[in-house]
Amino acid sequence: MKLDRTRLAALTAAEEQRFIDTHPRSGQVAASDQHLLGGVPMAWMTRWPGAFPIVVDRAAGAHFTDIDGHHYVDFCMGDTGAMAGHGLEAVADALSAQARAGITTMLPSPDASWVATELAARFGLPRWQMAMTATDANRFVLRFARHLTGRPKVLVFDWCYHGTVDEAFATLDDDGNVVARPGTIGAPVDLDSTTKVVEFNDLIALEAALAPGDVACVLAEPALTNIGIVLPDPGYHEALREICDRTGTLLVIDETHTFCAGPGGATAQWGLRPDFLVIGKAIGGGMPVAAYGMSAEMAERLHPSLFGTEVDTSGIGGTLTGNALALAAVKATLSTTLRQNEFDQMFPLAEAWTDGVQGVIDEFGLDWCVNRLGCRAEYWFCPPPRNGRDAAAAVDAEIDAFLHLYALNRGVLITPFHNMALISPAHVRSDVDRHTEVFRSAVSELAGTT
Repeated sequence: MKLDRTRLAALTAAEEQRFIDTHPRSGQVAASDQHLLGGVPMAWMTRWPGAFPIVVDRAAGAHFTDIDGHHYVDFCMGDTGAMAGHGLEAVADALSAQARAGITTMLPSPDASWVATELAARFGLPRWQMAMTATDANRFVLRFARHLTGRPKVLVFDWCYHGTVDEAFATLDDDGNVVARPGTIGAPVDLDSTTKVVEFNDLIALEAALAPGDVACVLAEPALTNIGIVLPDPGYHEALREICDRTGTLLVIDETHTFCAGPGGATAQWGLRPDFLVIGKAIGGGMPVAAYGMSAEMAERLHPSLFGTEVDTSGIGGTLTGNALALAAVKATLSTTLRQNEFDQMFPLAEAWTDGVQGVIDEFGLDWCVNRLGCRAEYWFCPPPRNGRDAAAAVDAEIDAFLHLYALNRGVLITPFHNMALISPAHVRSDVDRHTEVFRSAVSELAGTT
């Protein structure tokens, strides 16, 4: 199918007007706010499709309702933060009970040991600590890696996602130089002084980057997730571990998004052997919380530095970290959902979502792809990419804007920064079929066949 850009622009303009006409109350909120910068609590909320963000009234399970009374099936799920579902009763009850018993005391709560034991069982690493966000957890682990190895740099993969970690906002320019990722503001130092970047699935480049012995750790997602799902080549992770071992480089696996692969993430599903592991967002059922685990060797080596009299100025922690409310949320979430039986329900729905998108791609002869990782799936406007650079080159903001807005106007929400769907335990087959129906209708409009 050859895309008519003039037609695309006209269709998008029609959808934009439809959005404005059908969301008057959300529009009024956006127009009347005088004190929120940009009218939103976080600037990236303006990246949702439409002239203004919709204002949510209530969310439950896999659905939500806005203040204009429109109902939506939610495939964004807080970009993984609500992967267990919105409004979980077990989490709400736990938060209510713990809030009345004290939210934070800077002392352990009874839930702390349960949470660490559960995380160890799921991910296979024996020692755990808590953080408020996965970004914090990644920051802490990078400090550990530099401290333990005496090396100054970290290595990340081109177009990776690790939250708002300074060292991870690095990419490669056309000449292979490490530069700040587009959109980064206020970087404290030039990225090439802290970070090396290689393309995902490029073992030759990886080995060359680690050979000089100046990299403390590789910070890796098991699969790229924020630039389209880019899966590892067969044997890639085994080779990554071997090269790290041979060069004395620590391996950090960030499972914040790839938790979608199963109850223990891709680490358990694929038998990975990280030195450190970071997990955030979904484990608290929507409550801000994260955790990081480590091997017994790493724990033993860190112990002298972490339990001295100056640990509070080590750059690790924060007075709200490990608070009782967050730990109660993790226990309530992981004891009641995101277990193997829930994933066994979620995986077939994600397969159906993927099959539905692929069917439309095939029907209209599109040079697009759709990839799946566990209960996460995503389509992209190119053949299946092997690295982040290929995926980034296929970004088409005009098609994105139309498809997202078309879906939103018909009660389907997908993640705003890309084309990802996350299946929760609360989704059902009719939700998936609704997306397929809307996606096909949108593509048919683009093709001019409706």
